[in-house]
Amino acid sequence: MTRFSTFALVCLCLANPQAPAAETKRPNILFIFADDWGRFASAYGKLDGPGSPNDVVKTPNFDRIAREGTLVRQAFVSAPSCTPCRSALLSGQHFWRTGRAAILQGAAWDESIPTYPRLLAKAGYHMGKTGKVWSPGNPADIPYGRPVPGFQKSGMRFNNFSKFVTEQVEAGKTVDACRELLQREVRGNFEDFLAKRPTQTPFAYWFGPTHVHRKWVKGSGKALWSINPDDLKGKLPPFLPDIPEMREDFADYLGEVQALDAYAGVLLDKLEKAGELDNTLVVMSGDHGPPGFPHGKCNLYDFGSRVALALRGPGVEKGKVSDTLVSLPDLAPTFLEMAGVNPPATMTANSLQSLGVIAGTGQTDRKAVKRDAVYIGRERHYPTARDGGLPYPQRAIRTKDHLYIINFRPDRWPLGDPRLLQDGTPSWEKLANNTGVTLSDEDAGPAKAWLVINRKTEQGKPYFDRAYGKRPAEELYVLADDPHQMRNRTQEPALEATRKNLRERLLKTLEETGDPRVKDDGKFFETSPLAGPVQEWKEP
Repeated sequence: MTRFSTFALVCLCLANPQAPAAETKRPNILFIFADDWGRFASAYGKLDGPGSPNDVVKTPNFDRIAREGTLVRQAFVSAPSCTPCRSALLSGQHFWRTGRAAILQGAAWDESIPTYPRLLAKAGYHMGKTGKVWSPGNPADIPYGRPVPGFQKSGMRFNNFSKFVTEQVEAGKTVDACRELLQREVRGNFEDFLAKRPTQTPFAYWFGPTHVHRKWVKGSGKALWSINPDDLKGKLPPFLPDIPEMREDFADYLGEVQALDAYAGVLLDKLEKAGELDNTLVVMSGDHGPPGFPHGKCNLYDFGSRVALALRGPGVEKGKVSDTLVSLPDLAPTFLEMAGVNPPATMTANSLQSLGVIAGTGQTDRKAVKRDAVYIGRERHYPTARDGGLPYPQRAIRTKDHLYIINFRPDRWPLGDPRLLQDGTPSWEKLANNTGVTLSDEDAGPAKAWLVINRKTEQGKPYFDRAYGKRPAEELYVLADDPHQMRNRTQEPALEATRKNLRERLLKTLEETGDPRVKDDGKFFETSPLAGPVQEWKEP
């Protein structure tokens, strides 16, 4: 470039501050997003105090992101089921605004809905992913508008961590050697992505492992990670029986969380060695709470909808703990603004910049927002959980003090019909491994198996009825004295004004955002995805 052209470029940028200067370096984006990972990380154990499973799990790499950046204390999904959660996250809006993508099975993405990956690609970002981004069994990842470059040549066995390692150990390999092999796959796939990056081009990479989903081997938490189930005694939430079977199952789950954390460490290490760590926005989170446990996945209680979230990188304050209520759709406008792209009007979420969680680096036209509530909902997870493929429609408003839920069809079974359970005692193995046996809106596993087998015993019946019984039309929980949402207080006169206010706020938001559930008696969602196409939802 000549001296004259350089001078002209500087003058042009001064005259037009929206024009990016050649020297401006847009940040990279590394998004680590795990299947079924709730709010379980040792950073939260230090933050919240003793008495929870976070005292037992060890996540040094997530903790590093939080320590070198910002830890979000109150992060929630839009829907506690993978596809509606991801459709909301990708499009930056409530899940009920994403057409058929608001339903797990039979979802088809509406290409007229802008998504942040598509907009980043248009803005010149080098895009790529390894693992799950969209919905189960959809390698093309429709939200990008075309098949997304997937990087998996180095292997994908890391998605079956405990199964693979257990089999290899039985064949004579050491646990450490197996861990290193799987971490080498993670590293190799990321290296392949970086190698194909054009010079000086910012990148956005999505790492989506699925092993935290129900794939773990019974006893693997102790065998592979030295997590003693007895260390969880007295630390399980009160809706789980504090018994050896439940503690072991949860220890195994935490083992998969620790494997996830080790994978994150591999990616951080590669960024650091490549000299890209400080120019990369690193974000780590999960799509909903634990699978196969009461109150978890497919439930609007905190155990199902509250997730871990930490960020580090440009524009992120170090050592900060944010108490701002964050909804994961907020990440879409956040990523765009960090890249210097103004989010489209359809993105009704608020960026973390506008919420004051991070400072950010890019320009934005959005004003500062003070948020005092997030909104969560659910329609269906597994299409045959109820006769006719009917959903179990719920919406909730979550403030710092309360959780209020509307169950629009309280006559239906929330997770499947328990009357279909056969008399007798089915084998533990069948119940633990067959997701379709019954109650199919909850994943199968040892925890569910114990509840089903003991559903009529004095010990098990209260837990079974709470998890799988019908629910009232309204639920209200006061979080200060009931953090696990065990006591519904909608009938208390002293809380009537609170209940009424939260209900009005929730319904007003649903109406203003065009939720089909509050129009035509929910006709849009009442049509089973197994029945074929239905009329598409249109933005109001």
